[in-house]
Amino acid sequence: MSPRPTGRVRSTATGADLVITRSFRAPIEDVWQSVTASESTARWIGPWEGEAGPGKTVRLQMAFEQGAPWCDVSIDTCEPPRRLAVSAKDDHGEWRLELSLAAKGETTELTFIQRLADPALAGDVGPGWEYYLDMLVASRLGEPLPSFADYYPAQRDYYLGDARTPC
Repeated sequence: MSPRPTGRVRSTATGADLVITRSFRAPIEDVWQSVTASESTARWIGPWEGEAGPGKTVRLQMAFEQGAPWCDVSIDTCEPPRRLAVSAKDDHGEWRLELSLAAKGETTELTFIQRLADPALAGDVGPGWEYYLDMLVASRLGEPLPSFADYYPAQRDYYLGDARTPC
């Protein structure tokens, strides 16, 4: 059974925002560690190297992509344990990403946002981020990692149509 897409695409003055959330039964600091520490990110997206901090650039290996390429990632904002905003450029375009964490009782809610200059890009990147965020969930739970083939192209049409919300 294919995983259900959960994200939304919201119109903005400069294009659109792809927004996906996940909830974790864990303290905010623990989830922050999972999305920022290289040994943790290695389990669901890839390791990174370099000196981290606002205004600095680290190198991230996209360990689950074909060829496991490395890319430079600029840290635009880092406000532990609540907000991380990064940007990168590669052969596929410009990436402006943001993670926000909010403690809600015994859970932590993660909100992922990718700023899109062209809303049509959501059909290709939405399924990918659903996959990576489910990889994060599985890695934290010690469960088998999902297969990208279950996300793309199965979720593409959702992100090109149903995921759009007026705003």
